[in-house]
Amino acid sequence: MMRRVVVLLVAAACGDNGTESIQNPVRDTYEQWVKVEPPGVVCGNNTQYKFFVNFSDKSDNLVVVLEPGGACWDYDSCTGNAGIRGAANVDGLKDDHYKLAGFISPFLNRNSEEVPTTDWNMVYIPYCTGDVHTGNNVATYTDETGTKSVEFHHDGHHAMEEIVSWLDENFTHVPKMFVTGCSAGGVGSMVDYHFLRSGIKSVEKGYMLDDSGPVFPSSGYSMALHQKIRSAWNVDSIGVDLPAGFTFEDMGTINTAVADEFPRDRLATTYFRRDMNFSLYSYERFFNFPPKDEILRMWDSDTQLLTKLYDTRANLSYFIPYWRNVNDSHCTTLFSFAGSDIEEQNLTLEGWIRDLLDDKPITSAIEAPVPGEDP
Repeated sequence: MMRRVVVLLVAAACGDNGTESIQNPVRDTYEQWVKVEPPGVVCGNNTQYKFFVNFSDKSDNLVVVLEPGGACWDYDSCTGNAGIRGAANVDGLKDDHYKLAGFISPFLNRNSEEVPTTDWNMVYIPYCTGDVHTGNNVATYTDETGTKSVEFHHDGHHAMEEIVSWLDENFTHVPKMFVTGCSAGGVGSMVDYHFLRSGIKSVEKGYMLDDSGPVFPSSGYSMALHQKIRSAWNVDSIGVDLPAGFTFEDMGTINTAVADEFPRDRLATTYFRRDMNFSLYSYERFFNFPPKDEILRMWDSDTQLLTKLYDTRANLSYFIPYWRNVNDSHCTTLFSFAGSDIEEQNLTLEGWIRDLLDDKPITSAIEAPVPGEDP
């Protein structure tokens, strides 16, 4: 308690980082992960859902990271059968799942030198519902033989509702909120930003970085994926709660709808042009398992649609490097930012993100193909 009193006195005189005084409630513990189990929220296998919070006594700013981990919409993908690309943590979450936080995202690592969030309050949102944190359905999936079935709870939207309610109650002063995640967590960052931003009433300004989970316009090659998840996860049921300007006929409108809803907030996406992970989820099973070059051609075509859309809004930005030899060029912020820069334009991802969060001017950028890379 004495430490807290000293911090409050210093904050009152100098402000949080020189600008904001610490006003959030006094906590029982700081810089340790605390488990929260929202009642009635479940993982895909109907076991208790949980998320984790790490409080700070140095800042009232808040970073929320949504965990990655694929997606599923049938028996094979929801059970991991026969090597089909599916969803993570389908068997539920352990109480020590928080140990993955700093590994999954440097924004949750208090010892990282790459990120500006080391002193912020941290929220780690695990992923065990197979629905990019957005589903609202209990589905029964049967295998091709008709002899095996699995009941799967796509409870991602319910989880987000309860998380937002808890955060709204427990954080009474949030000068800055940064929402991010990679892959499935990236999609969730974009789709759930509306709920987090409007539901946590103390947030003064918001920031979002969708890492490698782009919600492309449905007019491109992602239409088949959008139609599949719309049905499997019953996402139409949450449509009434999404911002004006969004339409299920073109799911890419979520980008501009959120940007228009919060015009002062800064929203961004980042991913690699040679991503061979999310691109497979997007096209592989819908276009009869095409070769790599064809998959990346479709990815590039959808990228052109997305960047054109982003260019219509001043508060939407993108940072798209070409390739790195890590995780199939998937997730620019996973493990480390190393290799995620756009050298031809003298842009580092670390500097770009710092400028994003510091309200400094940033320029959308996409790297040209680099000869000899991605052989």
